[in-house]
Amino acid sequence: MNDAARVVLVTGASSGIGAAIAGHLASHGFRVFGTSRGAAGASADGVEMIAMDVDDDASVERGVAAVVRRAGRLDAVVNNAGWALMGAVEETSMGEARAQMETNFFGVLRICRAVLPRMRAQGGGHIVNVSSLGGAFGMPFSGLYCASKFAVEGLSESLRLETRRLGIRVVLIEPGDTQSQLPTKRRTAQADGSAYRDTFERFKAQQAKDEASAPEPLAVAQAVEKVLAAPSPRLRYSIGMIGQRIVLPLKRFVPHRMFETIVAGAMKV
Repeated sequence: MNDAARVVLVTGASSGIGAAIAGHLASHGFRVFGTSRGAAGASADGVEMIAMDVDDDASVERGVAAVVRRAGRLDAVVNNAGWALMGAVEETSMGEARAQMETNFFGVLRICRAVLPRMRAQGGGHIVNVSSLGGAFGMPFSGLYCASKFAVEGLSESLRLETRRLGIRVVLIEPGDTQSQLPTKRRTAQADGSAYRDTFERFKAQQAKDEASAPEPLAVAQAVEKVLAAPSPRLRYSIGMIGQRIVLPLKRFVPHRMFETIVAGAMKV
């Protein structure tokens, strides 16, 4: 099959990284369906938008069925939809924690469960789960966001092993800070009288500085294209500034106390 015939579903494609991935793939010959909670229709970059709420079982089933009905097949899915919750673990309510996990983890699980029967029937496909560098190490004041991404990482590792003999390739993309809508849509835990205020403010100031110099999402989109072109892609692709990506080998090879000191200093906590 040539690339022009390949059908890709990208969740959370209305803005930011998802829009960049969807537009880039569409411009390189893929037939791309993007999802958002809003109205469906064709976007300016050739992406066919469909309404889907990844928090809702029925919405996901309808959306995947619509793609298969219109295109006749589904060759790849990019699980990008998600948002970030910021705040101290102690001061995050159970409701806020559940909402974070509902989208970032259970949303990915819903999509995977919905597309796997079709991919099995076709004899293969790609599932690309957009995680984060926060899925590789725990960041301060991002405990629930990191937990959701850690969960996606574990799910992806298991699913990759389960489906490897079925021709289905499961891959993780781990971006660092990227110019996207994630910072503007970030939610803060509704704490009363925070005991962490001073440290939290220093962390937020450093985070804003890092995000101001973050790269555009094109590199993430190019990584996804590379994965979809590979018959045997590797499990993880980290994307972003080298000063952030360095945490991955550091965590593996330096003593944890030293790693913790380095991270705390870099994040001003």
